Amino acid sequence: MNNKRKFKIFFIIIILILTVAIYFNTKSIETLSKYGSRGNEVTQIQTKLKRWGYYNGSVDGIYGSKTVEAVKYFQRKNGLTVDGIAGPATLKAMGINSSSGTSNSSTSNSSNVNLLSRLIYGEARGEPYSGQVAVGAVVMNRVKSSSFPNTISGVIYQSGAFDAVSDGQINLNPDSTAKKAAQDALNGWDPSYGAIYYFNPSTATNKWIWSRPATVTIGRHRFCK
Repeated sequence: MNNKRKFKIFFIIIILILTVAIYFNTKSIETLSKYGSRGNEVTQIQTKLKRWGYYNGSVDGIYGSKTVEAVKYFQRKNGLTVDGIAGPATLKAMGINSSSGTSNSSTSNSSNVNLLSRLIYGEARGEPYSGQVAVGAVVMNRVKSSSFPNTISGVIYQSGAFDAVSDGQINLNPDSTAKKAAQDALNGWDPSYGAIYYFNPSTATNKWIWSRPATVTIGRHRFCK
């Protein structure tokens, strides 16, 4: 009887351990938006990816094959693991809050949004919205380039890089449009198509800037590499 009782107790303990392990493993999986997921987070993912040109399907809150491919496209363009799953790193890159975020990263992101929005406002207020995002994208493209400083503040405050810094317009208070454009640029939208320079053809006199290969013209700015 004692041996049978011990076996039953041991068996029950094993079952309990397996049940707890499966429960927590399932919970961790459920925190990731992936194929088959539904809900508000999926809607946010689709909305942002559609706005940035990664997704052309319906914003229906259903994580289908088109959403998977759009997430992979976004991951590929932003140096993330390409698995089609919107885990913490991918959600952070999209600017979507996840439970793994920290106050330090939030503070850092807020500081970057503020600085980049001030530059956008100083350089491109009054321009089409995509043109304002494109100015922010130029900053982000420079950060990624080995030819420029590797931080947003380093790029913006590089000597002679931007007129808004030289003439003090960087210190103006940005409007909500500039802030939104900064966030979109930080999240990976690049209407400049990889440009690292831009100029106003109506006022530019520098022959060198005219020699740069153009990528797109938005409003009064021509963007180039």
